[in-house]
Amino acid sequence: MLRLVVRRLLQLIPTLLGLSVLLFAWVRLLPGGPAAAILGERATAADKAQIEKALGLDQPLWVQYWRFLERLGQLDLGTSTQTGQPVWDEFTRAFPATVELGITAMVIAVAVGIPLGYFAARRRGGWLDVTAVSGSLVGICIPVFFLAYILKAVFAVELGWFPSYGRQTTGIDATEVTGFYVLDGLLTGEFDASWDALRHLVLPALALASIPLAIITRMTRASVLEVLGEDYVRTAESKGLKQSVVRGRHVMRNALLPVVTAIGLLTGGLLSGAVLTESVFAFGGIGSFIKTGIDQRDYPVLVGFIMFIALAYVIINLLVDLAYSLIDPRVRVH
Repeated sequence: MLRLVVRRLLQLIPTLLGLSVLLFAWVRLLPGGPAAAILGERATAADKAQIEKALGLDQPLWVQYWRFLERLGQLDLGTSTQTGQPVWDEFTRAFPATVELGITAMVIAVAVGIPLGYFAARRRGGWLDVTAVSGSLVGICIPVFFLAYILKAVFAVELGWFPSYGRQTTGIDATEVTGFYVLDGLLTGEFDASWDALRHLVLPALALASIPLAIITRMTRASVLEVLGEDYVRTAESKGLKQSVVRGRHVMRNALLPVVTAIGLLTGGLLSGAVLTESVFAFGGIGSFIKTGIDQRDYPVLVGFIMFIALAYVIINLLVDLAYSLIDPRVRVH
């Protein structure tokens, strides 16, 4: 297992280096260059020359790229033009909200999608199968922001079951430890604060989970149907093995391989696609921060966001590989 982890980490180094080259080129191909992006369109030639010298943009490209790599290695992503604060500090304050929301949404999608897809496949053509297929099509077709507004209007405004905005009720006595409000409440014993944060998570997490839930349901159903038709499953059943053994060891273990890959890709997509959901519920995560950065052309923030998403995909792909090796031991051999 350790050899597999080391090999996958070494294989990811060229990916990150390639992304750094693309980011470096993108920043320098901006209209007017990085200096104009920082100073604005009305900056004078003297101002641009001064900022270029200060940033080292008058040096050869290879020197600039090396310094760019050094700053990335030191987690120095520059200074935000929105707040005047280091981008890394802004991200460490905002990313727990996005990660907490993304993890909650994916837990919902996996906990509902895999069992639903499995039972739909086992009862192919029945009412559960028809309902699951139809519901997954609806889930894929409805835009996330539209579903978010519907959930907010019905369950927050009309029924008042859940809060309509924010991560926690204003004025609640809560101690912040990790930035993950639900976890903080459990660690400090402030269970009322944890429950309040969880209630704030429900609606945005449901909206964000809609598309992954639909995809996981359909993929699980298709994968289980394919495995059920394999010879080794029919052989196991003909030998009189218990249904629990056949379903767990032969059906689900093989059917989960493509589903695990989809879960990994969808998890990375959730972190990068939470902008609209966070905006609807004023959730205060990276999504809202990035939206403002795009509006104000805050390029250091955008570079940091791209690197954050890339790193998230790298970690998620590693976890997917590890999950593969646990589900199918043959992966460790190869």
